[in-house]
Amino acid sequence: MILLIDAGNTRIKWRVVEAAAPLVARAEGAFAHDALDALPNALADVRARHPGLQRAFGCNVAGATVAARIAGACAGLSLEWLSSTASCADVRNLYENPSQLGADRWAALIGARALHPHACVVVMAGTATTVDLLSGRGEFLGGLILPGVALMQQALARGTAQLPLADGRFALQPRCTVDAIHSGCLQAQAGAIERMFGQIASAPDALCLLGGGAADSFAGLLEIPVRRVDNLVLSGLGAVAGLAAAA
Repeated sequence: MILLIDAGNTRIKWRVVEAAAPLVARAEGAFAHDALDALPNALADVRARHPGLQRAFGCNVAGATVAARIAGACAGLSLEWLSSTASCADVRNLYENPSQLGADRWAALIGARALHPHACVVVMAGTATTVDLLSGRGEFLGGLILPGVALMQQALARGTAQLPLADGRFALQPRCTVDAIHSGCLQAQAGAIERMFGQIASAPDALCLLGGGAADSFAGLLEIPVRRVDNLVLSGLGAVAGLAAAA
């Protein structure tokens, strides 16, 4: 049994898998950063319910302090963190410096390849939105990082004197300011994704794999083949952990 951990910018997600079936969740959950005090007790309960747990394998983009707290909660388990490399699990990393690719993006690409071994755009829509291209041969061709929907709205409110931070509704032709802000942010997300997808649109079985907490806010605007997939990072961690277990 393996405990997978995705330490993101706002939440920490976890999943328990078997080494023989690393893409199948036996149990999973999530914590916001401001609820980390509950993490040791939660993981202790997970370990009590899954006494076969021996390893923890994670991805951390939340910084050293969060990593240390997770390590403390995993005391007694063999804990390893994923690093981006030139290749892994049938994915080749064409970043100029492969080690500089965010570990969460790398894990998501590996998870995407395990779930859809064809050309795809891999989108994680959270605090930031990442839009990464994966060829049918498993090559990470490059990708975008842009502010997520909430960050876009917050930036407009902070950086302008007259634009409010308020809830708006989506409209194709917005006729009030709050709707114009909300609709603009959603259209920006969808437009970036569709432009990237255009680079692989002619490939056989090309698909957009879309995940993340903000994905539902603009998924319906996308005019490309889309598959909603939750927790691509955990799926990628499972694929890598499964390879290590089989070695």
